[in-house]
Amino acid sequence: MDRFLAETRLVDFRAAPIKALIEERNWLSLSDWDKIGSAYDFVRNEVRFGYNAADALPASKILADGYGQCNTKGILLMALLRGLGIRCRFHGFTIDKALQRGIVPEFVYPLAPARILHSWVEIEYQGRWIELEGFILDQSLLTALQDHFPQRSSICAYGIGTNCLQMPEVEWKGDNTYIQKTGIKADYGVFDSPDDFFAVHSQLTGPRGLLYRFFVRHWMNRRVAQMRGGIIPQIPGATSNDGRTVLTGQMQETR
Repeated sequence: MDRFLAETRLVDFRAAPIKALIEERNWLSLSDWDKIGSAYDFVRNEVRFGYNAADALPASKILADGYGQCNTKGILLMALLRGLGIRCRFHGFTIDKALQRGIVPEFVYPLAPARILHSWVEIEYQGRWIELEGFILDQSLLTALQDHFPQRSSICAYGIGTNCLQMPEVEWKGDNTYIQKTGIKADYGVFDSPDDFFAVHSQLTGPRGLLYRFFVRHWMNRRVAQMRGGIIPQIPGATSNDGRTVLTGQMQETR
């Protein structure tokens, strides 16, 4: 068995909902380029950005949720890709918690770990490994943030870590895609599957994990929904310029 095409507990591409989706979309009849693009676009925009109950969830559960963040959307993307015969692997990192500022309510922000587990998916295509991270934010959320910060290039907050906010590399064009890369702090390396990664790395366990699972994440998801509608929470310490929030301090204004 090719380890980059193997089914695992999390990458459960033989689960009925995953198989049904692939069949309904007729993705197996496509070229490899279009298989990758179709799975990528589905996870990017039809699975909205949001916070699941845990990171290490099976892809079929994430599909049923209909939303996810970097780790969970990555698991689902890997399941779809492997179900389509595209070799892929999992690359683990940590990101600075500042990247989640504005989404995490300020009341609980001090309780968040300084470093948060992060990942992207790597696919083998035409003899090289390509890094895919740009699927994390759905376009409606990204557009709302672009509209709110029209003069900003660099940002590390609201779920985004990029130096090119207005034109980020998020579309499948046969090359790397990124949307949170500038928030990365530690590189944990490449793993055959998310199962292997989460077997050795975990976060938000114990009381903090329960608080997140049953309360905080629902609060965060409501804030994300409001952001899609153009209501962008102001980060304490920010100032206002021309009626718009301008972030200061850790993020440098580009005007």
